[in-house]
Amino acid sequence: MTLQDELPPLNREFIAHFGEMGSRWGINRTVGQIYALLYLSPEPLCADQIAEALAFSRSNVSMGLKELQAWRLVRLRHFSGDRREFFEAPQDVWEIFRVLAEERRRREIEPTLSMLRTALLQSPGTDAERHAQQRMKEMHDLIDRLMTWFDDVQKLAPETALQLMGMGAKVTRVLELKDRLTGKSPAARADKAA
Repeated sequence: MTLQDELPPLNREFIAHFGEMGSRWGINRTVGQIYALLYLSPEPLCADQIAEALAFSRSNVSMGLKELQAWRLVRLRHFSGDRREFFEAPQDVWEIFRVLAEERRRREIEPTLSMLRTALLQSPGTDAERHAQQRMKEMHDLIDRLMTWFDDVQKLAPETALQLMGMGAKVTRVLELKDRLTGKSPAARADKAA
């Protein structure tokens, strides 16, 4: 009986799903499945255990673990008297979310902001470039504002951030009411036009 056979059906389903979702999130299926296995595991696993549990080659597991370490989604552990390297996923889901968001920001959003800043520093030579630059400024300003908000949320204690998320619908209703009262909402503008 292999370690793969020992995985409960619910675990196998979760691991398979993470593999499928991984390709949609920009990582390969193997990496997604390795992460899911480590996330569910009650104790750190070595590469051989991961390879056996998922029926992957040892080289695929090693490459997947390197990628997960680059994303800071797994930690390396050593145990006294054992020369093998063991890996574990952070236990705190808020920490996992924070790390993922920071890495996506570093890899995807910051290069876009940098490109937009460079484009906005150029002198437009034509009306088409002025129009394009204005659109880029709108995009830059929105992304910059979202990143400022994200930085503020990152400074909150996890419990406070979760409370803030739980207030989402209430805050949205208050802001919609404010917009209706000040005439800034689409509904208020439609009423004035009628």
